[in-house]
Amino acid sequence: MSIDRPIVALSLSAAADAIAKGELTARALTEDELARIAATDADIEAWAHLDPARVRAEADRCDAAAGRGGSLHGIGIGIKDIIATADQPTEMGSPIYAGHRPERDAECVRRLKRAGGYVFGKAVTTAFAFLDPSKTKNPWNPRHTPGGSSSGPAAAVAARHVTGAIGTQTNGSVIRPAAFCGVVGFKPTKDVIPLDGVHLFSDTLDQIGTFTRSVADAARLASALATSSIASAPGPLATPPRLARLERFPWTQEVDRDADATLDAGVAKLREHGAIVTDVRFPAEWYDVNVVHKTIMLYEGGKYLGPTQDRDRARLSPKLNAALDEGRRISHADYESALAKRDAAIAFFGQWLVEFDAIITPAAPGPAPAGLASTGDPSCCTLWSLTGFPALTLPVALASNGLPLGLQFAAPAGEDDRLLAVAAWCESCFGFKGLV
Repeated sequence: MSIDRPIVALSLSAAADAIAKGELTARALTEDELARIAATDADIEAWAHLDPARVRAEADRCDAAAGRGGSLHGIGIGIKDIIATADQPTEMGSPIYAGHRPERDAECVRRLKRAGGYVFGKAVTTAFAFLDPSKTKNPWNPRHTPGGSSSGPAAAVAARHVTGAIGTQTNGSVIRPAAFCGVVGFKPTKDVIPLDGVHLFSDTLDQIGTFTRSVADAARLASALATSSIASAPGPLATPPRLARLERFPWTQEVDRDADATLDAGVAKLREHGAIVTDVRFPAEWYDVNVVHKTIMLYEGGKYLGPTQDRDRARLSPKLNAALDEGRRISHADYESALAKRDAAIAFFGQWLVEFDAIITPAAPGPAPAGLASTGDPSCCTLWSLTGFPALTLPVALASNGLPLGLQFAAPAGEDDRLLAVAAWCESCFGFKGLV
């Protein structure tokens, strides 16, 4: 084997390429990942279900089929525990679904397996992918939240338990935990990765995304899961990108000084490398678009989780019950109005960004908050969740408290390859080092 660094330090792409070339076995990668989990997960608790014997058997199966795999051959991927897996429990982060075993895999899991990968284990989700915190802690500092609702997937990738993971986002559940944990979170255009087999909170807003440690890895993983074409590697930019810069969203209460400074420093560095960055102001007529998002999210949450609430209200948290109650009180007319405003927002913001390669914004109002009673503020992600535009967070710096900070990039619907190419160019300017 010609691997010159710890195996768990390899990126997804480097590990997959080494397995394809015969320089690394899937079993060797798995053993190092399992050893890393044994050494670190007591403090992190990223996993809802993990069977080491099964993981080893999957790796051995991949090694026995060497030379016949796809782009993810031999790679174990963490799966958020609201995504159906037929051979492992899918418990939604709730005792209501303890031991639940779906009849078949979600479509994204089937695509993962067709690409030669396998389910490493089920990563922790907040209950029903809502706001209540899970047991998972931030790998950089266990006294801080990892974010949510994809808390386990983000933490597992940051802690080098796996090279990649799959999560979901309804508001900020991919971008925010990725930013808090110092990894690359990528949410492709809405429905590019199919939702079949994912426990829904809002079918209008729910979107599948990926967690990896590089933009190239995000492209490779997403391309294997996508129904429409996402290039498996970001294409090179012919010229430095044209970027819009938005300091904050009007509904975000307060942006931390570290986040402000990171955006300023990040923009300065990109300009040093030739990027054209133009400051933009958020259009005043869309200041309340967050209310549109909330109306759709809670109305549909009440619709999908209403029967569960009727049966098991006492086993849902007060916060979730209150949200579902609010959603079930929203009139159908108000919901239809919100859907119409969403359509208008998609058209407007697509045109607003047409002269830029991407827009750059904070990924969160600051680094991961102290304490485990909250998953943090998702408001920096709301617009791109509402419109279904592709978004990506790139870790770029450490805050004064030593926790990672990310910058968020977004582009109009369907511009996933362009966004990935821009993010890869920007990533090369920053050189962020992840958790050792």
